[in-house]
Amino acid sequence: MKYISILYVIGGIIYYANPLIYYGYLSLNMEMILGYGEVWRLITFIIFPPGSSNILFLLITIYLYYFLGTQLENIWGAFKFNLYFFMGIIFNILAAFIAYVCFGEVMLMTTYYLNMSLFLAFAMIYPNSKVYLFFILPVKMIWLAIIYAVYIGFTVFYNIIGYILVENGYIYTDIIGVFGLPSIAVGLSAFISILNFIIFFCLIGKNLLRGYGFAGKMSGGSFKDNAKRKKRQRDFQSRAKTNDNMVHKCHICGRTSESNPELNFRYCSKCNGGYEYCEEHLFTHEHVK
Repeated sequence: MKYISILYVIGGIIYYANPLIYYGYLSLNMEMILGYGEVWRLITFIIFPPGSSNILFLLITIYLYYFLGTQLENIWGAFKFNLYFFMGIIFNILAAFIAYVCFGEVMLMTTYYLNMSLFLAFAMIYPNSKVYLFFILPVKMIWLAIIYAVYIGFTVFYNIIGYILVENGYIYTDIIGVFGLPSIAVGLSAFISILNFIIFFCLIGKNLLRGYGFAGKMSGGSFKDNAKRKKRQRDFQSRAKTNDNMVHKCHICGRTSESNPELNFRYCSKCNGGYEYCEEHLFTHEHVK
């Protein structure tokens, strides 16, 4: 995710220097790829910066997705994270291809759906984590994910069903066009672009999420680090067996499993001394050496 974030910064510089450079030479334009052989667009479109309305918002958004991506990489490991991310890239390309070949529409796909798939994945694993809207209002990730899921569902439903109704004369465009003229290409693109999330969490999600609560359990590392991690896990499991009613306490915020039974508490594999943290601080604290 570090390298992806660097690409976003480069893309932001290009976009603010001249947006026409990106859309004219780097965007995912299937007409230019298939018609003129500009195959580099299959790769260069991923540098499009998220949240490009202004520079401050761009930097904040890049940092947000850098944080989300690195946490997912810590949980899953580099291989699973790369698989998830590059599946998203492939599905975005597939969506643009189907829209152009089957429906004749040029969809200039950006990294919007790609980044939102990272957001949805993080919200699935850490539903109780909070983000501060406008740096003031705390909102749990799960609620933002639900809002976005409803938006995606509406986009897919409105464009696909609306297109079918209009094409068959069941409804007129001036009635349904309140939200814009429905396009089946847009609906299919929105659905196909988040297939990496659907596949990971609906089809093989149980295998991916099994045991994610232990810090780094699914992440890579050296043999020595893995051995230390397994030893700490065995120590934790042995303590849990000797006292089924043990109370867990977060080293950062002080919340316990009694005061907040909805939270998960885990020991950090990178801290020396068996420090325990709640799910909100497990991957955000400074490691005790």
